Amino acid sequence: MSREEFLEIINALRTASSSISDEQRKGFIRLGVQQYGLSADEATEIINASGLTIGEQVNYIETLGLSITDLENRSESDIVNLIEAAHKQLYSLSLKAGGRPRVDGRTEEQWRTVLNQARDTLLEPKNRQTYLSTLRYKKGHIHKVENPPNLDNMALITTGEFEMGGNDEEAFGDEHPIHTVFLDAFYIDKYPVTNAQYKLFVDDNPQWSIDNIPDKYCDVDYLRHWQGNTYKNTEADYPVINVSWFAAMAYAQWVGKRLPTEAEWEKAARGGLSGNKFPWGDVADPSKANYDWNMGGTTQVGEYPPNGYDLYDMCGNVWEWCLDAYHKDTAMSASPQNPISGANSIEWIVHHYLDVESNRVLRGGSWRIPAWLVRIANRNAEFPTFCMNVIGFRCVWGNPAYNTSQTQSIGIQSSVPNTN
Repeated sequence: MSREEFLEIINALRTASSSISDEQRKGFIRLGVQQYGLSADEATEIINASGLTIGEQVNYIETLGLSITDLENRSESDIVNLIEAAHKQLYSLSLKAGGRPRVDGRTEEQWRTVLNQARDTLLEPKNRQTYLSTLRYKKGHIHKVENPPNLDNMALITTGEFEMGGNDEEAFGDEHPIHTVFLDAFYIDKYPVTNAQYKLFVDDNPQWSIDNIPDKYCDVDYLRHWQGNTYKNTEADYPVINVSWFAAMAYAQWVGKRLPTEAEWEKAARGGLSGNKFPWGDVADPSKANYDWNMGGTTQVGEYPPNGYDLYDMCGNVWEWCLDAYHKDTAMSASPQNPISGANSIEWIVHHYLDVESNRVLRGGSWRIPAWLVRIANRNAEFPTFCMNVIGFRCVWGNPAYNTSQTQSIGIQSSVPNTN
């Protein structure tokens, strides 16, 4: 029975996604062994027979021997006929091939499963448009950052332990318990990313402009505070707001960085203090941060005093996106060393961020919320498409195992400027 239960899980996974990363494959093998009593070979056999692609996402259009231009400027009936004809021809050839192994490593039965997935995805107009939008972002825009980014206006947070979380009377359950976390050294932006900096990114990457970004990566409020594709001329040094997690990730990779993990953000926000509610101590102080509507909106970055690490606006002004998926019990389940939630590694999220669907962590509070919610340990989360006038972000750059300088940047297409 355990084999059948594991098979059901893999089949459900295949329905949701045609491919998994190699790290995910290893994770499912461990699941089969540890929870369902299978051998590693048995779990591997089930995964291989499922038709799942390991690693790079299958290009359904190329699978059917077509191109994007084949599906453009045609009537719906012509597109359907083209897809059906391509599928029929390739499926028939596969049946005639018998049991010989394919050069791509699949069996013919696995290949026919992929052909069916390609046909079914592309036949439905809405699914086809979503798929084409995603494919245009991923295809042909891969960029490697060969050198570390400009570290001006970044602060070094040194290797070591800190106490993460909160147990005071205002703490929510997802902050409990206080626990020791070890982090490798990293650099973090001294200020949230500004409108002027984000404008350079949009100009260099028009696929992330208001007019071009697909709904898959944002909601209707994306850059709503801008006037067209630029900010108000008086707000160059204000934090960029109304940005989705996807857009923040894209910007971070463009400058050769990434978003901070939740643990990195909290260690940086504490500024070397241990156990305090705020970056300056335990007592709320409106002269130290922008919160509780005390300014009626965002303020320029750097208007309030920095914390002990020379970082500005770590609490108040804007919520800041983190790399992690949100889980209520992260404090209890996360690794005590360089923790990350929502994937087996930071690298997986960096490489596959356009495929993320789960809620992402927000930290720091904003100009709109009361003091008890701008506490350092307070946690929040939203869908990665969510855009609001209280959400911004800042970036980090870490050691070679953690940073993006040696990883492929998906969806970004031009050189990295020294803007930070």
